[in-house]
Amino acid sequence: MLTTPFTQKHIDLNAKMAAFAGYNMPISYTSINDEHSTVRNNAGVFDVSHMGEFILKGENALDLIQRVTTNDASKLTNGKAQYSCLPNNNGGIVDDLLVYCIEENKVYMLVVNASNIEKDWNWIMQFNTKNVEMHNISSKTCLLAIQGPNATKLLQPLTEMDIMNLKYYTFVKGNFAGVENVIISATGYTGAGGVEIYFEDKNDNANKIWETIAQLGIKPIGLAARDTLRLEMGYCLYGNDIDDTTNPLEAGLGWITKFSKEFTAKAIIEKQKAEGIKRKLIGFEMIDRGIPRHDYLIKDATGNTIGKVTSGTQAPSLNKAIGMGYVTIENATTDTEIFIDIRNTPVKAKVVKIPFA
Repeated sequence: MLTTPFTQKHIDLNAKMAAFAGYNMPISYTSINDEHSTVRNNAGVFDVSHMGEFILKGENALDLIQRVTTNDASKLTNGKAQYSCLPNNNGGIVDDLLVYCIEENKVYMLVVNASNIEKDWNWIMQFNTKNVEMHNISSKTCLLAIQGPNATKLLQPLTEMDIMNLKYYTFVKGNFAGVENVIISATGYTGAGGVEIYFEDKNDNANKIWETIAQLGIKPIGLAARDTLRLEMGYCLYGNDIDDTTNPLEAGLGWITKFSKEFTAKAIIEKQKAEGIKRKLIGFEMIDRGIPRHDYLIKDATGNTIGKVTSGTQAPSLNKAIGMGYVTIENATTDTEIFIDIRNTPVKAKVVKIPFA
């Protein structure tokens, strides 16, 4: 099993460890509810060094990104980032990702999901016909997400960069906690505010930054709470809510699908938009008692199967069970009554607007 530079620290802290995307990762340290609340109300640090990072360089780097992603990366200027996805030849989603503009028209960083690093690399490479310089820096890049409303206030004394006023989907690069060339971005996936810090795994950087953050009293948080936090915001998780069989429009990602440029499967997705999608990713909350889980069937009042749950949990901030799933378009309207098949029992729920929190 793969490890991150922080794996031994998690073990030393008695974290509950488990395999995730091939890595030995911390699932929780105390309890999901405690860690979730810590991030929502204060600040916590996640080790997300398992994520993938690619550097694309050269005069044709932007052209390649435009070709393989749905969003319009030409809008990016230095220090800005955007959320996007890689469509496959059928209009499905190879992966969702972040695109960072390091140097306009010349240098970009793509941040991809841990389970898709090799898949994404190979997918992008097949379109690299203009000799764009590509570097997979995933194995030597550390990534810590310090999330929560107090995160930037606690971290600001560690850097001269202004991170307290960092706008959403922007980033800065400089010295942080005595480490040079650290990227600090505001592209978090918890909805609680905070930043992510990228730095190279060398010269004891990982230990230095981890210990400095720990000395501030910022508690480590596991992936279980990360999942409940992102679900309360209605953020998609690759492999659950989106995958190679789902298209951006039905996943509610039309806002990152720009038909003003050419990209893979543009014609297919454009046709789907014109004809109208047949199903839609919805949020729902349970009315009756029960926890929705991935792949549970969703049914209508007469017992007809209308879809499947993609993500579900007991939401710590809301004290209620929530979930997301795909249903037929006729059943996707807010306040529509649906039923989740939990152990062969239909349990009442209703469609609600996302985000939940």
